[in-house]
Amino acid sequence: MYKKLGYLFLYLLIACSPMPDPEAPDDLKCCFLTEPLSVDTSEPLLAWKLPIAMPTMKQAAYQIIAATDAKLLKEGKADLWDSGKTLSDNRTAVKYGGKALAGNKLVYWKVRVWDENDKPSAWSAPTRFGAGLTDSELNRAEYIAARPEAVSASNTSQKGVPSPLLRKQFDWSGGDALLYVNSLGYHEVFINGKKVGDCVLAPAMTQFNKRSLYVTYDVTPYLTKGSNDLVLWLASGWYHKGRPGVVYDGPVAKALLSVKSGNQWDNILHTDASWMCAPSGYETLGEWRYHSFGGESINAAVLNNDLSAKSLDELQWTSVEKVDIPAHAVTPQMTEGNVIAEEIKPVSVKQLADNVWLADMGKVFTGRAEIKMDRLVAGGEVRFFFGDHFNANGTLEFENQRDFYLARGNDDVFCSRFNYHCFQYIRIEGVYATITPDDITGYPIQTGFSGQSSFECSDPELNAIHDMVQWTLRNLSLGGYIVDCAHIERLGYGGDGHASTVTAQTMFNLAPLYANWLQAWQDCIREDGGLPHTAPNPYPAGGGPYWCAFIVSAPWSTYLNYGDRGVLEKYYPTMKHWLQYVDKYTVDGLLQRWPNTDYREWYLGDWATPTGINQTDPASITLVDNCVISECYIYLEKIARLLGKDDEAKDFAERKNRLDSIIHATFYKPDSAVYATATQIDNIYPMLAGVTPSQLVPSVTNSVFSLTAGKYKGHLATGLVGIPVLVEWAVKNNCPDFVYGMLKQRDYPGYLYMLAQGGTATWEHWNGERSRLHNCYNGIGAWFYQAIGGIQPVEEAPGYRKIRICPQVPNGITWAKVTKDTPYGAVTVHWELKDGKLHTDVKAPADCEVEIIE
Repeated sequence: MYKKLGYLFLYLLIACSPMPDPEAPDDLKCCFLTEPLSVDTSEPLLAWKLPIAMPTMKQAAYQIIAATDAKLLKEGKADLWDSGKTLSDNRTAVKYGGKALAGNKLVYWKVRVWDENDKPSAWSAPTRFGAGLTDSELNRAEYIAARPEAVSASNTSQKGVPSPLLRKQFDWSGGDALLYVNSLGYHEVFINGKKVGDCVLAPAMTQFNKRSLYVTYDVTPYLTKGSNDLVLWLASGWYHKGRPGVVYDGPVAKALLSVKSGNQWDNILHTDASWMCAPSGYETLGEWRYHSFGGESINAAVLNNDLSAKSLDELQWTSVEKVDIPAHAVTPQMTEGNVIAEEIKPVSVKQLADNVWLADMGKVFTGRAEIKMDRLVAGGEVRFFFGDHFNANGTLEFENQRDFYLARGNDDVFCSRFNYHCFQYIRIEGVYATITPDDITGYPIQTGFSGQSSFECSDPELNAIHDMVQWTLRNLSLGGYIVDCAHIERLGYGGDGHASTVTAQTMFNLAPLYANWLQAWQDCIREDGGLPHTAPNPYPAGGGPYWCAFIVSAPWSTYLNYGDRGVLEKYYPTMKHWLQYVDKYTVDGLLQRWPNTDYREWYLGDWATPTGINQTDPASITLVDNCVISECYIYLEKIARLLGKDDEAKDFAERKNRLDSIIHATFYKPDSAVYATATQIDNIYPMLAGVTPSQLVPSVTNSVFSLTAGKYKGHLATGLVGIPVLVEWAVKNNCPDFVYGMLKQRDYPGYLYMLAQGGTATWEHWNGERSRLHNCYNGIGAWFYQAIGGIQPVEEAPGYRKIRICPQVPNGITWAKVTKDTPYGAVTVHWELKDGKLHTDVKAPADCEVEIIE
């Protein structure tokens, strides 16, 4: 299926003239974050990149200095750490090695490097990270809340959970100031009427009975000497009664303000019973569970034009109450916050009736909308319904995504604040004055991760599929995890995550997001090793072993893509704990169905397959799920060896061999050279997992090709689990025409079918049922980079320290340009077919080893 054409040529900019002195390193990171103001470790990882202007430079050594003040960042002055000249090319995961961080709220640091000619660079610009709070400091602040009856102010037809304002005035005489906010539910911070920072829907989601997060803000620029006004605007979000760990009917928070005076940090303010609360006019609607995420109810008459002291004084303030929260871990948020990514204007606004309007935003996205409305009657109610498609009857499928707005009567502007929707269409009821596209702005919301890889080739249809997958994942990456869909369930399904991790981590820099998400999985494991199918795990959800195996596959992929060995060290014990649970339900060598529990439902193999594929067939389910375990043994053997646990690695290898023999003996049909039900996943997964004896691989491969061409008429015939399995197998076996042929099918089922039906993101089901923005079929995205682009990580040198370049060229594509953002910098592959030969230019950081496979 793969035809080698011509030659490959590695293109690196190599200067012929004498090399200038190295420029300063840039893009300094701590724990893969830019200036995190609190970290959860005493040995944070530091990283930097070599300047783009020095493409041929190779780092031979580095020196880091760290201090309690930026003024001390000089050799001989740094009071926390001076690494000295350290011979190493490591620049993506250098452990902080200075004095203990306790008591040092901020650590300033900078770095310089030496090249292979022993020339030192200039020092980088200084940056900083925060050490976070000690347990005693955290305990000084008290959890407080507003009694719901004291802050309920919505007079719309829908009642919800109030989103109160909590207020405290304080004096400040100068000095750096850090505010730590630990909210159960969402929060925003305002000081002297100005919103602090640009993040929304903070903090990231956690398992409330095990952990909550605090967010750290540098509030120094917002303070004035003398009296200051601090407001915490809270909302319930996921903190709803009935969830594990939720004990209060409304949002709860504690906060602490620390100010530097001289060389000391003093905690000058913390939450207690002296704080006051008032209604904001906002209430959160919905039960925040399956099909019931609601929206917000807004009484505009209560809202202030600003949150200045003068406006705040006009509100009715009452005392807060202290809340006893069960003991749990309170740790810094170690992922980027949610941000508004861009602005989108509608492509059309149509009037459906006298006071009914329909806005089409042009594409589906996750976020909020701002809508300006004229000539509303004070006290009149406006209703907003958000949906991603219309059903067969022409009715907007809004999945209970609705907001209610009680008009002020002048300058009326609706905008969500503490909820979000997945939508392309907005139905507006209750506005008689004309609404135009200029009156509506959409704001997509996503985690503020860095980096975005790119793909373009000679086939516009392939480009459209890639862009659809990338847009989908951008809109599902929020809240510190990747949701399945933003409007129906909002859950961090392990199956969806397992299937899309390679794609997502190839397209974006997601090390911090996965740090948060994996922590949730570790927090959710039960004493007997059982895992839910989602993490966080607010309520039971469906899945199977592939969903739980996220705890094995995701740390391995994170290590491979970002080079963080620590993620393997941290989660290896959790992986083994889960395998003990697997052993409990293994009968005669094969994993069998485990029971439904109060935290988990169903027992799936593949999922969301097209019509004609029986995903419920017991033989297919058992085969797929045991291939999942076999593949886990592959990862675990590698991880154990990396961690120096050779005996455990040997045991995993032996367990895999025994399991593979049983799988093959049980499900292989020699007369037809197929496994189980002969579907694409049933035949391909055993080959990918190494179950199939090598001498039988050609026969099973031929069965895959012939069944796809004949029975499935050249189409993809698999679902959520099968797509990434098929992609990984095809990449490893150089089968670009096999995948390309299926992607080019225009009818059902397929990606071009989605596009032909007006899809702008990938769907939950091939036929378009339910969600039209979903993390189900996004496993295909890795193929664009690893096959067409040929950019593949190398296990022996993770984090793209070594890069394997092996473009796979299907018939019909004549050129491609692919860029992958790595911890070392961007890698670009640009190839083109000319005169029957393949001309390939590769640009990569000079200190990355590039291996070209012809």
